[in-house]
Amino acid sequence: MKMMLVFIPITIFICCRHKASENGGEIKKIDPDDFRAMFRVLNLPVNFADSALSRKSTDSPLAQSVFSQFIADTLIQKHFGKTIKPRLYASGKLVVKNAEIYLFIKALSPSKKILYVACLDKDGKFQVGMPLLIRDDESEIRYAAAIDNKYAISVSRLRKDGDGRTFFVRTVYVYNTEGVFTLIMRESNEGKPKSTQIYNPIDTFSHKHKFTGDYAQDKRNFISFRDGKNNSVVRFFVHFEKDNGNCKGELKGEARFVSSTVARYIANGDPCSLEFNFTEKTVRMKELEGCGNHRDIRCYFEGVYDKHKESNTKPVKPKRRVS
Repeated sequence: MKMMLVFIPITIFICCRHKASENGGEIKKIDPDDFRAMFRVLNLPVNFADSALSRKSTDSPLAQSVFSQFIADTLIQKHFGKTIKPRLYASGKLVVKNAEIYLFIKALSPSKKILYVACLDKDGKFQVGMPLLIRDDESEIRYAAAIDNKYAISVSRLRKDGDGRTFFVRTVYVYNTEGVFTLIMRESNEGKPKSTQIYNPIDTFSHKHKFTGDYAQDKRNFISFRDGKNNSVVRFFVHFEKDNGNCKGELKGEARFVSSTVARYIANGDPCSLEFNFTEKTVRMKELEGCGNHRDIRCYFEGVYDKHKESNTKPVKPKRRVS
């Protein structure tokens, strides 16, 4: 009986200590080698399809507290936000002798599933990461990825049009000694023949916000802004053609105001980030992060565009006929 009286308080103490750790108390540190050992070794070449993200995972669960010790939380938060805590899984690794280490991590929530690649240097320090595969319940875009025998990483974005035709954008990256992924190639079958008129998908939307309207350099280089769901959000469509039409870019999305005159485009599942700086008569566009999926490799989303004045011409009422 005395032994039981001693055992019960000890058990309660251990359980409470464990619960305090889970709720933000002291987190047990693990050895970097133990962390990397959680990932099974993969063999080159490696191929991934986003359909695998929807299947029941057989990978090892990865606690958020363990993940945060070695990889920046912003890698996950950029796509899931700060409030959503997706389930994490260690999905494999590639180790380059005396060089970098590639870790593959699944992040799964009820509505979104992403496979990330995180790159560590030869000392095991996190350098950079990016999504390889994305499955979003609200998107019809599909992804595939591969890593070849020279560690070139290719990401393919696929979509189908109303006629069932498949279009793709394939981007290829390599990790360099500066600790970043460098875009080395982009190819696509989405090219369209040059037309005399560019279709603006948001042209007919309302534009009551003081900064909405049409801004242009010429007929083939313009940005249209239209009202969003509230005053802090605007819809936009941008199209540009540089180098005599040999370098083009186009993007439709929503930008959120971060100050009274500055709005930014940041979207889940898209590494691209843009900034729009408004004045009464112009808007300056700047590419903050790689938008290679939306433009050719030799040009960027940038430049100053002048606001077009809206015509105030009122329709002429027909004269009444005198009988």
